[in-house]
Amino acid sequence: MFNLFKKKKPSVNVRSCAEGILIPLEDVKDAVFASGAIGRGAAIRPTSGKIVSPVDGIIRMIFPTNHAVGIETEEGFEFIIHVGIDTVKLKGDGFKRIAQEGKTVKAGELLLEVDLEHLKDRGYDTDTMVILTTGEDKVEVIEATPYGEKVGASDRPIFICTSR
Repeated sequence: MFNLFKKKKPSVNVRSCAEGILIPLEDVKDAVFASGAIGRGAAIRPTSGKIVSPVDGIIRMIFPTNHAVGIETEEGFEFIIHVGIDTVKLKGDGFKRIAQEGKTVKAGELLLEVDLEHLKDRGYDTDTMVILTTGEDKVEVIEATPYGEKVGASDRPIFICTSR
């Protein structure tokens, strides 16, 4: 009965940022991402180069090389979408920016277009990470889609974040 008066904790469903296969962050071939040092999350082994927003929010930054985008939700959760491993070295080659910093976006809205074959031809891994960068002590993360499953861009939650 008294639960009626408790304030609901902010929560956000985080969707896939690309079409592909969902994999654990630990399986990414980069020690920093795989260790969770940047934050918790998941990765997609993309089959399409259309990278969409995994959440509703504001684009806080886009790297000049267009390989990574930072988004903050209304609830205060911060995410980074990072396309590929070491792709910063390409200096934007193979990446096309669609979205703009400061813009409000909805989950599923196109952020970047990436030429996946171009990246692969140059020896780059295309695994794309969706990482919660908000402090671990502040947020509980629950997996919502089993790893190994095919996901569509923004079709369903891959994990859920709730304030502690």
